[in-house]
Amino acid sequence: MIKGFRDFLMRGNVVDLAIAVVIGAAFSGIVTQLTKSFIEPLIKLVGGGGIHGGSFIVNGVAFDWSAFINVLINFVIVAAVVYFLIVVPMNKITARRAKGVATPAPAAIPEDIALLREIRDLLKK
Repeated sequence: MIKGFRDFLMRGNVVDLAIAVVIGAAFSGIVTQLTKSFIEPLIKLVGGGGIHGGSFIVNGVAFDWSAFINVLINFVIVAAVVYFLIVVPMNKITARRAKGVATPAPAAIPEDIALLREIRDLLKK
């Protein structure tokens, strides 16, 4: 029963998904704060600085494009970390396991069957 549960967990997709969700959720908070504290101010500075830096105003409504760029950078960082720290190692582990499982060698033909085949072949000639 435990072996079946372990096999279910080690299928690959289940482990990849579970780890990606947990690590992604935990790590996204860190990355969100990093991009909000450091990258978004830089984007606003490049966009003109001041109160309306990184945004444009149409009819009194501000469109904050710097926040969108910030969220894109946040997503790319989280996705890269999850991919390189979780998915790539799990794929390597799965590949190593697949190499370790050898295909069964064809069973040796019993001697009596081999002799009967020889007799059959001789009778055909």
